[in-house]
Amino acid sequence: MPKISIIVPCYNEQESIPLFYAAVQKIYQDQIQVTWPQYQLEYWFIDDGSTDQTLSAMQTLAHTDSEHSHFVSFSRNFGKEAALYAGLQHATGDLIVVMDVDLQDPPELLPQMMSGILEEKYDIIGTKRLDRQGEPVIRSWLANGFYRLINHVSQTKLERGARDYRMMTRQVVDTILDLPEYNRFSKGIFSWVGFKTKYLGYENHDRVAGTTHWSTGDLINYAIDGIINFSDKPLAIAAFLGLTACGVSLLAMVFIVGRALIFGNPTTGWSSIVAIILMLGGLQLFCLGIVGKYIGKQYLETKHRPIYITKQEH
Repeated sequence: MPKISIIVPCYNEQESIPLFYAAVQKIYQDQIQVTWPQYQLEYWFIDDGSTDQTLSAMQTLAHTDSEHSHFVSFSRNFGKEAALYAGLQHATGDLIVVMDVDLQDPPELLPQMMSGILEEKYDIIGTKRLDRQGEPVIRSWLANGFYRLINHVSQTKLERGARDYRMMTRQVVDTILDLPEYNRFSKGIFSWVGFKTKYLGYENHDRVAGTTHWSTGDLINYAIDGIINFSDKPLAIAAFLGLTACGVSLLAMVFIVGRALIFGNPTTGWSSIVAIILMLGGLQLFCLGIVGKYIGKQYLETKHRPIYITKQEH
């Protein structure tokens, strides 16, 4: 019998889990079962090292609905990317869905996603937010800037406003699981593997409970990781800046030597020299930082550490 697997990464989401389960069950019973009665539903809740009662909420669901509700609990917090990967590994369905537990990913889209795959023969039905109403202005500006930047520097194009919320066929998920990389950026991986993809747009939804665990700094680091994982353009930029600085330095040297030969060697100008030295030193450190980021990623890859460690599962 065919099955739909829903992967739900959770970190300190004890209040959201029962609300999420009830909302998805309603859509499943009222719409999906009516149109596609042959499809069964399974949940994989991934506890990413939560410090509240998230695991207890998962255990309660697994006890009351043991046939359909399952969970994996990490030994510590490994991050959302590790939780997504764990969910993809454990999901057994023919159709696999990735969703956030806070209901910012509307379950009402699930029937449309199934129709897109089963009737329109798409391999992936993704989602994207049409607006960022309710978000801080600076966060919205940074997010839009990230999509413009990564689409400019990377051959892997991301849909602007794309969410992790998507439905995929088993073939797509098996292909993603074949990618062994430790440093994972799922939005990029989902696009990189290709396949026939369609996006559904929706208006921004507020969290049903709790507060976001993503600070602006976390999002910036996440964006930097995404750019580094899917583009080598920053290395080219560092090389270009180095060549440009070298050229400017040569021109400055010619100017200084020429001025000294013509007008003598005045003692003035030490402040401008110090400024140039500081500028070049900062440029060098910036370029070294870019190179260091790539070397650091390679360092982590060569360790071959597991992406996550399971403490408990059901």
